[in-house]
Amino acid sequence: MDNRQEIREFLVSRRAKITPAQAGLPTGSKRRVPGLRRSEVAALADVSVEYYAKLERGNLAGVSASVLDAVARALRLDDAERAHLLALAHAADGTTAILRRRPKSAQRTPHRSLQWVLDAVTGGPAFVRNGRMDLLAANGLARAFYSEIYASPQQPPNFARFQFLDPASHRFYPDWGFFADVCVAILHTEAGRNPHDKGLHDLVGELSTRSDEFRTRWGAHNVRHHGTGSKTFHHPVVGNLTLAYEGLELAAEPGLTLTIYTAEPGSPSDEALRLLSSWTATREAERSAQPSAPRGEASQDARSASASADGEPGSAV
Repeated sequence: MDNRQEIREFLVSRRAKITPAQAGLPTGSKRRVPGLRRSEVAALADVSVEYYAKLERGNLAGVSASVLDAVARALRLDDAERAHLLALAHAADGTTAILRRRPKSAQRTPHRSLQWVLDAVTGGPAFVRNGRMDLLAANGLARAFYSEIYASPQQPPNFARFQFLDPASHRFYPDWGFFADVCVAILHTEAGRNPHDKGLHDLVGELSTRSDEFRTRWGAHNVRHHGTGSKTFHHPVVGNLTLAYEGLELAAEPGLTLTIYTAEPGSPSDEALRLLSSWTATREAERSAQPSAPRGEASQDARSASASADGEPGSAV
């Protein structure tokens, strides 16, 4: 991806979000730009207008940490946005590629002991993804939970493609807009850290071409940290679940994130997870007693179960 263009669009978008009143500046009636003027940001950051204009043209190479910090304060960046600005500066210096260099296989094939760790998690879905939102490894409950994503013929399964290109995502994510915002923010964060990732570049190009929803969100240049919180899902077999999640960056596998979902003990969502676990165990037992099932059968079973529950036999979720 074009690092200079990303810097330029990110800084302009952040400047447009800050009103003069928020920055403690006089509010005039003849403002021709949304948010702050370049001159106002420069004054707040204590740099010349010419120097800030140079930064906003995408020239962050060699910029000191103190200047970046001053610009971050002037633009009132949150922690995720500040980290993104630093990542863009490192990429402009050429240091990001060195820091994140690793064998290509690590992006698609986590170490086998990681799968053992995932399989040891029995209380909720646990999976590993990379910054491109590829779903790389999962325990049995996560494979059942994300059965519709695993049904994709394109491998490895990808959360972003499911979110924006599969109509089933609107059913699976009741708050679809929130999940879409989070998905794009994660991809933007990864683009700042790893701008030369061809796979990410190709994914963004594909989604921008095929999805207006994605293209609009990508143009907003929002980023975020995605470490902990709660989300609500509608699973085709067990219905609605509200699950807490924890995301852990893997020190031994740079760029990979381990996510574990769990439900409040004794809650309806906890009971739904137990039901899904039982359903999964039953399906696994049936499959082990029969010839190998074709890929996507679990997803088809889930879709059929949901269709029957909704009184729409044969419809896709």
